[in-house]
Amino acid sequence: MSTAEIHRQITAEEIAHTFEEEATPKVDLGIYAFEDWVALAIFWVMALAVFLQFFTRYVLNDSYAWTEEIATYCLIGVVFIGASMCVRLSRHIQVDLLYRYLPQPAGRALSTVIDLIRIAFFGYATKLVWVYIQIIGDEQMTTINFPKNYVYYAVLLGFVLMFLRSLQAAVQHWRQGYSVLERPGAYDGSEI
Repeated sequence: MSTAEIHRQITAEEIAHTFEEEATPKVDLGIYAFEDWVALAIFWVMALAVFLQFFTRYVLNDSYAWTEEIATYCLIGVVFIGASMCVRLSRHIQVDLLYRYLPQPAGRALSTVIDLIRIAFFGYATKLVWVYIQIIGDEQMTTINFPKNYVYYAVLLGFVLMFLRSLQAAVQHWRQGYSVLERPGAYDGSEI
């Protein structure tokens, strides 16, 4: 018995039709929210500061001291504003093993309690950051004459967005009757 493969000759017209059938996928920017774009902008400022630091240190052999501080503060903004994306998409680290063994009503009740604790935590953290800004808000950055309160306001914005997104997620969980904890497959696409 022969194991040789048999190939059929393809015409140029058949090849041309294969390119016509492949439609260009549509780009949907509607899935991104306000915090996604803000985090992206801050990320690129941070990337430019890090590149400038690398360039001045290793190419010009005379490093700009302020680039490290700017990159650090940009990273703080990316983390806290980016965390609100995770709240919106239910992507924070969570343990859902317990929910597999709980009866559905108990799992639903526990998931609702978790939503309420998350809302309370982000609300309280927002208040704490606001109080912190009132106390320390007028400090200047170390290497440049620029107030640190912009960094603190980015953290405040992150916590406000996390608070609002946790409210939004709790309402969504209540309306659909389950959360990511109860049915993780519904959120990651593995559930049919």
